[in-house]
Amino acid sequence: MNISEVIISRRTIKKFTSEEVDKGVILEWLQRARFAPNHKMTEPWQILFVGEKTRAELKHKTNFGDASKIIAVLSHKGRNQIERDENLSAVSCFIQNFMLQAWDEGVGTFWSSVGSSSLGRKTLGVSEDYEVAGVLAIGFPDEIMAPKERASIEEKITYLD
Repeated sequence: MNISEVIISRRTIKKFTSEEVDKGVILEWLQRARFAPNHKMTEPWQILFVGEKTRAELKHKTNFGDASKIIAVLSHKGRNQIERDENLSAVSCFIQNFMLQAWDEGVGTFWSSVGSSSLGRKTLGVSEDYEVAGVLAIGFPDEIMAPKERASIEEKITYLD
């Protein structure tokens, strides 16, 4: 697929097959995802590979759709609100880069906020220096939902003089 097709066709996957996604492939996607834009080259992301014990303790309502692998992506808080915002934006770009690569290779993802709760942070062992930007379920899709209708971008644009 070309990049436009990957962006338009990508879906959030809620149910995965039992087929394993190779950790080495995930590491390759993470290596490439790190080329996300980030202010002053701070590279504010940290990745946690979540094992079975920690996964169970997170108590996700669907067990992450039985995905093959789970990672948590952290964002360094920075020294002030501006750095915090810049870092979260960069980490979001990092996550999107990762998700698009996975989709391009037939692997689906689900971005969950379960790690940002106090229980999630404690379970993941996240220090006060970091925020949990997301917990990603990664696996081969068992079902792919139809796209939901989106507003025209013209509805979201304001032209300034």
